Amino acid sequence: MNFNALINQERLARTFIQLCETDSPSGQEGRMAKLVTDILCGLGAAPPFEDTSAEETGSDCGNLIFRFAGDPQQEPLFLNCHLDTVEPGQGIKVVRQGDRFTSSGETILGSDDKAGIAALLEAWQVIQENKLSHVPLEFLFTTSEEIGLLGAKALDPAHVQAKMGYALDSSGFGRVIVNAPAYNQLHIKVKGVAAHAGLQPEQGINAIVLAAKALAAAPCGRIDHETTVNFGLIQGGVASNIVPEQVLIEGEIRSHSLEKLERLTQEIEAVFQGVIAAWHDPSGEVQGVPELDFQATLGFPAMKLSTDDAVIQRILAAGKRIGLELRCEDAGGGSDANIFNGKGLATAIVATGMTNVHSTAEEVSLADMTKLTELVLALISG
Repeated sequence: MNFNALINQERLARTFIQLCETDSPSGQEGRMAKLVTDILCGLGAAPPFEDTSAEETGSDCGNLIFRFAGDPQQEPLFLNCHLDTVEPGQGIKVVRQGDRFTSSGETILGSDDKAGIAALLEAWQVIQENKLSHVPLEFLFTTSEEIGLLGAKALDPAHVQAKMGYALDSSGFGRVIVNAPAYNQLHIKVKGVAAHAGLQPEQGINAIVLAAKALAAAPCGRIDHETTVNFGLIQGGVASNIVPEQVLIEGEIRSHSLEKLERLTQEIEAVFQGVIAAWHDPSGEVQGVPELDFQATLGFPAMKLSTDDAVIQRILAAGKRIGLELRCEDAGGGSDANIFNGKGLATAIVATGMTNVHSTAEEVSLADMTKLTELVLALISG
């Protein structure tokens, strides 16, 4: 079937612009949830199931699940997008030049993840208009993805009837993500002793200097083809005339190998412990000793799929139906799919065409969103 001929590209463009210009920063997805609900219910969908995840995430709405009964002989599928965007993402004005969409330059665009949402809405409209048969289907819209996959983490998998699905949430196009890393978030506190920097510096322990020594010795950047380390935030000190008492460091480790993730976490902690242990008081005037509080929290588990898995074979076959050769690739970022796979819901990540995400240079093309809609139709049509 020629799905491309059934897609209303200008309607898809209008929907995408409307989605992007509806503010939905993490924790404030309620307006987006209402818009998506109004559109789908206007097309005859039953009101969605909304879970109680807001109690955990702090969002102004829960995760939404729309259910569409289909051919009971077909295996059910779910399709996932997240409702929230990163900042600066309020007051977005979409600029269209031909089939290319950007923001006006002061904000992100919001194609992460609204390109995926627009494709789902257009695909369902095509299904309805042309009375196409389809598999039993769920649209799963999550909250607070951008601040730690919180909506997905709070989701009870028992609410999802399908056990196989796709997260439309990756940059580029023609890519299916089969492997994504596990992630440890690092919270490091280095404590020294405050003192007047001009009158009594000998009585202080400079926490910034200790932290700098540890950071200089710790592994950072690209460790190997499947592992990265980054220290992204550092805060410390009060004024230039006070020996800084405390430094807070936020970092991360990502790896496709759980063994490497654990080993690097231990190695970085040992580096900081070594710097603290090596400190000595040359003047004998310091009232105290340096201290370290090192905490590592698993942000999300690794995602590992095989090209032989049914969820991958299914989308590769759908791509062939529309003449799209999909590439199975590994990714360096995490998504709701990491969490879903960990909860027993086989989930692959599908690229939506968005580029330069999480920046004011973000963009996406109508051609890619149209092809994504075709792929969705090939996946869900009976």
